[in-house]
Amino acid sequence: MSQLHFYKFYLQFKHLRKVFQHRFTLTPSANFLASLYGEGANLKPQNTAQGLTSTSSQCIPKSSDLQCDPIIRKYGEKKQGLTSYTLTLEEQKKNDYPIKGSPGCKGYIYTECDQQRTDSSPLFGLDCEMCLTAKGNEVTRVSLVDAQGQCLLNELVKPESTVVNYRTRFSGITKKMLLPVKTRLSDIQTRLKKILPHDAVLVGHSLNADLQALEMIHPSVIDTSLLFARNEGRRFKLKFLAKAVLGKEIQCEQKLGHDPAEDARAALELAQFFIEQGPAKVAELNLEMLLTTEKLAEVSQKKAVLQPQGCRVQKQLNEPPHLSKPCFLDCLQVTGQKPLLLGRQEMDSSGLCQSNLSTSNKQILQRALEDVPLSTFSIIQFSLGPEYIASHLLAGLYEKVRSKLTDMLTIYAGPFEESFCLKSVKKEFGRCGPIQSLTVVTETYQPYVCIQYEVLEAAQLAVESLNGAEVAGSCIKVQRPITAAMLDCDVWIKELELDVENEGVIYVAGLKESLTETDLQEEFSQLKDLETLFLPKDLQSGKHRNCCFLKFQKSQSALDALEVINGWTVKGSKLRSRNALASGHLWRWIWQVNHSNGKQGGNILYEKMEQLSDSEQDLRKKVKKLDHHIKKLYRSLQNNTLCIVLFPGVNSMHGSQSGLGLMGIKDDGGRSAC
Repeated sequence: MSQLHFYKFYLQFKHLRKVFQHRFTLTPSANFLASLYGEGANLKPQNTAQGLTSTSSQCIPKSSDLQCDPIIRKYGEKKQGLTSYTLTLEEQKKNDYPIKGSPGCKGYIYTECDQQRTDSSPLFGLDCEMCLTAKGNEVTRVSLVDAQGQCLLNELVKPESTVVNYRTRFSGITKKMLLPVKTRLSDIQTRLKKILPHDAVLVGHSLNADLQALEMIHPSVIDTSLLFARNEGRRFKLKFLAKAVLGKEIQCEQKLGHDPAEDARAALELAQFFIEQGPAKVAELNLEMLLTTEKLAEVSQKKAVLQPQGCRVQKQLNEPPHLSKPCFLDCLQVTGQKPLLLGRQEMDSSGLCQSNLSTSNKQILQRALEDVPLSTFSIIQFSLGPEYIASHLLAGLYEKVRSKLTDMLTIYAGPFEESFCLKSVKKEFGRCGPIQSLTVVTETYQPYVCIQYEVLEAAQLAVESLNGAEVAGSCIKVQRPITAAMLDCDVWIKELELDVENEGVIYVAGLKESLTETDLQEEFSQLKDLETLFLPKDLQSGKHRNCCFLKFQKSQSALDALEVINGWTVKGSKLRSRNALASGHLWRWIWQVNHSNGKQGGNILYEKMEQLSDSEQDLRKKVKKLDHHIKKLYRSLQNNTLCIVLFPGVNSMHGSQSGLGLMGIKDDGGRSAC
């Protein structure tokens, strides 16, 4: 099954959609079980002159994958000058950089480097080592290197306050080293101001911490921990980037602490590499895969250490070790545990699991209810027959889902006068949300307008707020297309509002394009219990749409906010809002469906559409029963149990469909807390 099945049979999955709040897309695999626990695959990481690589073909991203790379999403594919990679004032504030005039930076020294930066401005690498004092983090060593890697400054610094912890393991600084030192922080500040030209650009890895410790403010910086962007705010470590990108080993365990000159030079060279090669070349390195490869290799090496001496054949033959791909089964084995596997087919032949075969989903459920409470880690596999992944069935289901989503995103408005102003109509309906297309219907006695929105909330808001309203001089009716598939549209809307993913979330439309995320954070900060602001952006252009989602800690606070926001004016724009319908995973999936070519899952065999209808009805019943099985098993689990439901997806010669993951931790109320 895939995420296509989840949304096609959304109403049947009553338990899943009301319990599991966190959802994510899975890349489909030809052999899902093997990819899940790693059996039958081999991984042999290598080091090249440039850095880390892998023999796995998965490390070479396809051009389509590059579009989803966070580096490409942030910077685009084209090469740009260094000024394109310096942090904006907004980014500096967000990442705790010392800012001129900020209340928390009183007494900080300004470098006075106020000259306009160009793509020819000089780069300088900066790194500091700190110790813990009674005051907090204080500098004990400072290094500055120029664009050629020459060290301009490498000084020990005596802290002003009593040292509590020298952090020798990381800083390399000892009490003995600092005893003869006379240099103070003020001396370093003065020297840095003299060394740096007025258009200098400072480069460092998490440079905010260094500038805070130096108590200095510099307006133009490149932060390599942010430059090499990752998803969800995570950051690569400098040691990994130096090895993967530059092929250099830094922060070696044999050395006592870090060398700030070495770290400053590494950060500088990483920035130079990024600027010279461009985002596309950096994205092609597939750093996420390389990091995963490195971590898996570490697990494999630990596993090899645990093997009996007589099993290490490669060592005896003086051959390089062949590392089998590690997985969570390996990790559990290291801790002396065996997970429980229950299913209809043989899922593990390695002997790492307690495996039990069953003949039906009902029998699997019965075994699970008995055995899962006794197991630390369990994998329960429910199965449907192979006839339900036939190419024509998948293609037919996809077309039906795509068609229904299109109809739910579409509204018809009218009638209008013959000489009506289309621009006025677009402006009025645009206040409900981003419009994908707008066309005039001329087959009717009087003209109507067909509007397709990009988000479900916009279409629903248009129906609710503009039906019966006067637009472009006419009192109009607003409605969705009337088709057989749309007869349960109101049920869908109601159930989407009740979806746990949309709990405490509201949709706000009518935002001006000039508004930034910071503007909106300030504007909505007065709303009680506001937890998160999600500003959808076009996944191709990176520009935000004229809408956002607000998530509140409490559902009542969301309802209160709805009353306040409706009619609220922000910078001359009147806002409209309603309960969210597709604020999370569904929003991204709708965008993907809208921008696909409509031919996923293989070619439709139209002569089998009648057969599809029968198969679909049968599948609907099985899905409902499957949801009931999961509900029963879920209720039997202890509180605080981590639960992950995986729809593997389909990957075959006939086409592919992405999988879906649902995750949460069972709490006392019987609902997953994510």
